[in-house]
Amino acid sequence: MDGASTQVLPVAIIGGGLAGLQAARLLHEAGIGFRIFEARDRLGGRILSTDAAGRPAEDGFDLGPSWFWPGMHPAMAAALAQLGLAAFPQHDEGDVLVERLPGRPPQRFAGYRQEPRSMRLAGGTGALVRTLAGGLPEGSIQLNSWVTRIALDGDHVRLTHVQTDGGSDSILAAQVIAALPPRLLEASIVFEPAIDPAIRLRWRDTPTWMAPHAKFVAIYDRPFWRTAGLSGMAQSAVGPMGEIHDATTASGAAALFGFLGIDADRRQAAGTALLTRACLDELVRLFGDEAGRPAATLLMDWTAEVFTATADDRHGGAHPAPQRGPWVSGAWRDRLSLAGSETSATDPGYLAGAMDAASRAAAEVLQRIAVPGRAAS
Repeated sequence: MDGASTQVLPVAIIGGGLAGLQAARLLHEAGIGFRIFEARDRLGGRILSTDAAGRPAEDGFDLGPSWFWPGMHPAMAAALAQLGLAAFPQHDEGDVLVERLPGRPPQRFAGYRQEPRSMRLAGGTGALVRTLAGGLPEGSIQLNSWVTRIALDGDHVRLTHVQTDGGSDSILAAQVIAALPPRLLEASIVFEPAIDPAIRLRWRDTPTWMAPHAKFVAIYDRPFWRTAGLSGMAQSAVGPMGEIHDATTASGAAALFGFLGIDADRRQAAGTALLTRACLDELVRLFGDEAGRPAATLLMDWTAEVFTATADDRHGGAHPAPQRGPWVSGAWRDRLSLAGSETSATDPGYLAGAMDAASRAAAEVLQRIAVPGRAAS
């Protein structure tokens, strides 16, 4: 081991996605010290808003989650308002296209307003990540640090993390918040003592939202489908994209995006070039020749992301359902809290679920830590 620290952090947060950042925000507001350990070279986890070249951008196209629903998630809406983030409705004005059979032209139907209304953030969902991170203390975020082992060490927890240069280090913490999907937690981190088998099985059996999926984005000089009276919404039983939507940004950068309806093994076998060609061919069938001349394309396969997906995520795709019962037990019960979106009791897998689970995990930690002026529980 290249180095070991004797400093004891009040709280170590594993994962710098939305859940980790929200937990950090709540701890910071409560005056509790922390450090976020993020394995990637960027924050956001499954939130990724990029420019046409695939680089994280302040006015980006969402390659991960795009939407939230204020009518379903009022707490999420309130948090966004508190952070001063602007939202706009998903474009749904115009007709909808449906492709049912190979070789047959798509059918066109009168459009409809979706309820509850899907909303998007100006700047992409990455705007939420930037805003939360910008409110945290300098030096509290450590990128390129992959936590591989967590061990109880007396009254503390010792976390071992590996850097991208191959070096490793360890640090002591009083409390740990694991802000990553339970399935990824089970597959990527060694616990000493071992996690209770029933709890570990629960982690492994919880689907990670977005992990089995891939998104394709075609970027254009103008939203030509709108002038043709189309909403940009389409469904296809031919594919490769099963569901397509308008992805034009709040600033007017025009795009269409679709969820690929073929599994990870077939995507991997086809490769990026063939998938891109097939997606563009589909867009031409649906929206006409101009759809085949994008300014740029983006393809994000979340199954290929080692810090999102495990081997168990290559198949399936079901949305996680709310689960009852504890996520942690035994020797770890008073030292570890789970904050991944999938652990939300109300909105697992959604952005709102990440905010909810992070709030619950932060509350658990605050109950365990003696704060000046507050009695320890």
